[in-house]
Amino acid sequence: MLLRLYYEVAARSFRRHVTYRAANWAGLATNAFFGLLRSYIFIAVFAAQPLAAGYDLKDSLTYAWVTQALLALVYMWGWAELTDTIRSGQIATDLCRPFDFFGFWLSRDIGRAVYHFVFRGVPCYLIGVLAFGIATPTRLDVWLAFLISVVLGVLISFGFRFLVNLSAFWFLDMRGVNYVTATVSTFFSGILIPNAFYPDWLRALSDWLPFQGMLYVPTAVFIGKLDGAELALVLAREVAWVAVLLLVSRLALAVATRRLVVQGG
Repeated sequence: MLLRLYYEVAARSFRRHVTYRAANWAGLATNAFFGLLRSYIFIAVFAAQPLAAGYDLKDSLTYAWVTQALLALVYMWGWAELTDTIRSGQIATDLCRPFDFFGFWLSRDIGRAVYHFVFRGVPCYLIGVLAFGIATPTRLDVWLAFLISVVLGVLISFGFRFLVNLSAFWFLDMRGVNYVTATVSTFFSGILIPNAFYPDWLRALSDWLPFQGMLYVPTAVFIGKLDGAELALVLAREVAWVAVLLLVSRLALAVATRRLVVQGG
């Protein structure tokens, strides 16, 4: 019964996003634009240096387009729906509903992520294939590891975003929190350049943070840069961060509801 409820919540979230066709086309155009921009930057860079940190030009072009394709799935920036319910006081009503509040929001996000995978991720990747002939994995185990890593990346992102939004219980002005968290997650997620390009000490730091699990790890798996024991290690880290972030999110929600102060009404 409970699983059926969560399925319906996810399905409704999917259908709700389907209705925003203009927004999807605009988002896809934006992803494609930045995919092109990043591609030509990589082309210019690799014209002078054919190999960097084990990446050649085709690897880097593939990296640019796969990260652009996954960007909407992980939704690192701009998600403030939970914050809005706290500000409006709607959360007081939502917490009284006969379902698990955390499970409800997680189900909504899964529906959103599936939508963005189908209608933003796949088309964006295909644009990269047609425009630059980017790589496509030929091994089934690589595809399986990639999909597992993507799912874990979405869960990591949700746990992190849920915690950031939940901090609206304690902060009247969320702009500083949003700015800092967006900056840190952007830098360490791998959306700018592959984390493999970072200096050794910075790469070692990023290895133990959750953010690289959002984009860098799934994309590195897709390209074939992670395999064997190294792949098992990074997937284990993703699983660990999913467990930590979801557990901390639930604990923070429990603390917040005990001292609930409805802001704005």
